[in-house]
Parts: sequence; structure tokens; C-alpha cells
Amino acid sequence: MIEFNNISKIYYSQGAGQIFALEDVSFRVDRGEFLSIVGKSGAGKTTLIKLLIGEERPTNGSVVFCGLDVARMRPHGMQKVRRKIGVVHQDYKLLSSKTVKENLCYIMEVIGVSEVSIKRDVPRVLEIVGLGKRGDNFPQELSGGEKQRLAIARALIHRPELIIADEPTGNLDLYNTYDIVHLLTKVNSMGTTVILSTHDKEIVDGLRRRVITLDNGKLISDDQEGRFIL
Repeated sequence: MIEFNNISKIYYSQGAGQIFALEDVSFRVDRGEFLSIVGKSGAGKTTLIKLLIGEERPTNGSVVFCGLDVARMRPHGMQKVRRKIGVVHQDYKLLSSKTVKENLCYIMEVIGVSEVSIKRDVPRVLEIVGLGKRGDNFPQELSGGEKQRLAIARALIHRPELIIADEPTGNLDLYNTYDIVHLLTKVNSMGTTVILSTHDKEIVDGLRRRVITLDNGKLISDDQEGRFIL
């Protein structure tokens, strides 16, 4: 489903010269996998995600998603690719002026989903993430855990093939952290591929799923039932 082929990403600084955010990174992700990407701050986790969703282009190598070379795609083609991907951010990125239901409806309206599908799918997804009774509330009326659940609902609502969760538990307490991780595993069990970027050792060790470890832009470990090694 996803292939990173000899990826390098180099930034240039007047003072430091070449800075390798990623250096000769290669791995693949099969459909239906749950993959954790771990590493210290600055290891290259966010750069990997930006390359996959087309926000950055590699200096060398190729990123392939569902048979398409993301780096070579034109903006219109990239928009179609992004509709197959749902992204969950640490800072939620919710629309504060819209209710929980309206946050989901807005996403579906933007991509041209019919009114019939919106009315059918929004309640279903809210039930999946445990917000079935919160549809008429505004984001500021939700707890941190509920906001992240809504962020996951937004990522799910257009039925993506891939969910990318970029440090989704960074602002949450322990209880809500495990709640969100459980929700991501539930989404994965429904057939959606999940990539989780995190530096939380407890999460990674508890999942016992595949773990890729980055250190200073290099892939130093790829373990099918991994643990946090840094």
C-alpha cells in the first residue's frame, strides 16, 4: 500500500549547510497494518508524514501510495490521494464555530458527498467514536479526550484507506491516552490502515505491533512486534 524507497530529505542552512531530516529511509506498509513510528524530537517522524501526504517533496527517492508516486503528482491528483487519507493532529484542528455534527458535515460537504450520505454517516461515525450524544455541542464544550475523538471522527468520516495519527495523545492524560489508542486499534480492526507517530513509550510497548524507530533521520529498527528502544 505504501512504499518509502531510499528517501532522503535535505534542508539547507546558511550556517550549518546541509541538514538531513531523513537519510536513505526505505520501508513498506501493507494494507490493514497498524504501524507505530517512534523517535526523539527531530528524528524525522513529522517529515515522513509530510512526505506521505504531499506537503513536502523528497530530495531523493520516491514515496508511493496505492501505486502512485506522491512526489510526482500534480496538485489536482494530490487532492484525490488525500481523500484516501485521514490525518489526526495533536492540536485537534477543529472548527470552533461549528457543532460536533457540523464539524463532520462540513468535511463531507467539501468533498461533495450527498445529503443522504451525510445524514446516514455522521451519526454512525459519532457512535463509533463514542460521541453519539454530543452532536449538538461545540468543541469548547468537550473535554480534551472528546476533542481528540472528534478529530478522529473527522479523519474517519470520508472512509479513508489510511489514518495517520501524528502525536494524537500528546495533550492528554493517561486515561484519555489509552482511550484514544484503543479507538485507533478499533479503527484498524475495521480494516483501515493506521500509522501512529508517537514518542510515548508506554503506548508503543503496550500495543505490541510493528514499530519503526528513527534516530537523526535514519531508520535504525523495524520490528514486527516492537518495543520502544530509545
